Amino acid sequence: MLDVATGSGDLALAIARRLPGAEVTGADFSPEMLSIAGRKGLRRTVVADALALPFPAGSFDCVTVAFGLRNMVDWGAGLLEMARVLEPGGHLLVLDFSLPGGRLQRPYRFYLHRCLPRLAAIITGQKDAYDYLSASIENFPAGDAMLALISANGFASATAVPLTGGIATIYLAEKRGDSS
Repeated sequence: MLDVATGSGDLALAIARRLPGAEVTGADFSPEMLSIAGRKGLRRTVVADALALPFPAGSFDCVTVAFGLRNMVDWGAGLLEMARVLEPGGHLLVLDFSLPGGRLQRPYRFYLHRCLPRLAAIITGQKDAYDYLSASIENFPAGDAMLALISANGFASATAVPLTGGIATIYLAEKRGDSS
């Protein structure tokens, strides 16, 4: 199992705890974040660009990416690279922020653009990072658009599972047998 953009390793570690027999590798472009993941207990880490993973084709049964695809410079290229390192029939799990629909959308957007950056500035002193977060969430494909992007880049049977009213979504898919 490969966790792309693993950061401090939280998802990889949760999977390793849940599936103690699995070989879990965390990949991230930041050696500093991988160092934190290692101190937390993630045994296998690799410094890697998600758009050029240093693994042979078909190396993994499962690839996950949580809150990382949105920050890649080319979402399609990232998905293609994840498909490349997956064996045919292997599973993809993408977890990321999305915009809720319906009656939650307006209050959530107000919170996302007005409240969150101001609160973050008070707490962390990093308002710009949270301005970036809100813009990146607005620009990131969600729902049917994300399902189409996943399907266009080596995957089949893509499904979406909205969480917390649609504030985050898990996308699940299977690598097509005809992809490399």
